[in-house]
Formats: sequence, C-alpha cells, structure tokens
Amino acid sequence: MPVSPSSSVLPDRRRLRGIGGFSRSSPRPLGRGGVPWLYLAPALVALGGLLVYPIYQLGLISFFQYTQAQVSGGEPTTFEGFGNYTELFSDPEFWQVLLATVLFAAACVVSTLAVGCALAVLLTRVRAVPRLVLMLAALGAWATPAVTGSTVWLFLFDPDFGPVNRIFGLGDHSWTYGRYSAFFLVLLEVVWCSFPFVMVTVYAGIRAVPGEVLEAAALDGASQWRIWRSVLAPMLRPILTVVTIQSVIWDFKVFTQIYVMTNGGGIAGQNLVLNVYAYQQAFASSQYSLGSAIGIVMLLILLAVTLVYLRLLHRQGEEL
Repeated sequence: MPVSPSSSVLPDRRRLRGIGGFSRSSPRPLGRGGVPWLYLAPALVALGGLLVYPIYQLGLISFFQYTQAQVSGGEPTTFEGFGNYTELFSDPEFWQVLLATVLFAAACVVSTLAVGCALAVLLTRVRAVPRLVLMLAALGAWATPAVTGSTVWLFLFDPDFGPVNRIFGLGDHSWTYGRYSAFFLVLLEVVWCSFPFVMVTVYAGIRAVPGEVLEAAALDGASQWRIWRSVLAPMLRPILTVVTIQSVIWDFKVFTQIYVMTNGGGIAGQNLVLNVYAYQQAFASSQYSLGSAIGIVMLLILLAVTLVYLRLLHRQGEEL
C-alpha cells in the first residue's frame, strides 16, 4: 500500500522545529572557530600583561635617550629614533659578541640534543631501577637553580681545590682564564642543566612509538643507530622540533652561567654573550636605551630563527 507524503510515517516539520537546534526562537550555537578563542582568552590576557607590554616598553625605551640622567630627572628624555641602533651596529664589539653568542648557543644546542636523545634511548634499554635512578638524577640537575649549579661547577674545576684537576693531574690549571676553556666549562654546565628536558620529552615520544615498528627494524638487522636515524628520528620530528626551538631560545639568552662562572664576562670581556653585554650596557654603564636596543635585537633574531626553522619544516610537509 503506497504511503502518501502526508502520512505520519514521515516526520512532521512542525515537530522537528521543537527539537533542539531547529527552533527559530532557540539561540544559534556558537561557531566552532570562536570556541577555542574563548578558552584561550584568559591565557592571552595574562600573556598580554606579562609579555607583550614589557616588550612594548623595551622597544619604546630603545628609541629614546634614556640614561641615569633621565632616570633621576636631571635631563629631559629625548627621542633618538634609530640612533641607538645605529650606535650599536657601528660598534665592532657588538658584532664580536654576537658571533660568540651564535657559536656558543649552537654548540650548546647540538650538545644538549645529542646528550638528551642518547640518554632517552638508554632509558628504553635499561631496567626499571636504573631508569628510575637516572630519571631522578636528571630531574635533580634540571631543578637545580642556575646560580647554584654554576657555583658547584666552578668548585669542581677550581685550580686549587677542585677534584677535576687532581683526577686528571692538571695541577693549578685555571679553566676560566682562557677564552675557549671558559666557554667550554660554561657549555658543560648549560648542557648539564638542560639535557633533562630533552631526555624526558624524547623518552615520552619513544614510548609512544608502536613496539612492532621497532621490532620489525631490529628483525631486519638494523643497528641501534640505524633504528634511531631511519625510524625514531622521523617519527619524533615534531617533538625534536619543539625541543630544538626551546633549546635555541634558552641557550641564545644564557646569562647566569656566563655571569657567575666568568665573573661578569671573562677577562677583558672575552666571554661576553649578548645577554651579559646588554646587562653591562644597561646597568653597569647606565645606558638603558642601548641595553633595550640589544634586547630588541635578540628578540628579532630569535623570532627569525624560529620562523625560518618552522618554514623549512612546513616545506618538508611536517606538521607540529
């Protein structure tokens, strides 16, 4: 028996209007694009107050003549435009410090990633008790304040009382006297306090890799290095991207370790990096505007490095 369109078998449009979402009087649901921004709004407000506004003030000061005379009110603040940046870029010492900062940060990043990734793989190969001991030791290094860690490393390499010189028979060799040995000593401390972040993050990523994939690679006769290079590293590339960018940011703006372990930048400033150089200009020389200009330059360099790195990953088809 044919059923007419008006039969009760088909749903009545008037009844559908009473179901949630079809009534004209009911409010329209918020678009999906607006919901995430509502959840992010509190964090964005906090970041605006704690990050955006200080950066704005830093940039503003860099365009004025702002020294101790202006701070005390003895002289009026004058607009310099790009005068501070011109003075900064015409200073040969700035370029020497910038080169030293880039090379030092690159060495720290590569060393931190190498140590962190190697120990992350080691954690997957040892039993529960050694894994727990290594985790606790690494987290203890990570939780140690930078000033405390720097002081401990200075004692370890002290020319008179340090155990390192006694063990290796180096006599009264001073690690902080030479430029490269001082940078090497600071690099060891930076890697020591930074590798736990890489280790824990990469270890968590390795644990998320299906075991069948690693077993198949091992059955094919792949070595541990081959498994890491051809299997784990490509699968962990998003995680490695995050820890690499984080390490670049941390190591490029190192301050405490250099300042404490080289006594403010080494002999005649031979171990200066940009953060310590900015501190000396802003507070030791009371050139606050010049120090602000150095801070803005550091910010732009870090933004450029991060964007270029993400752009290269995007061209390779990687997603974070």
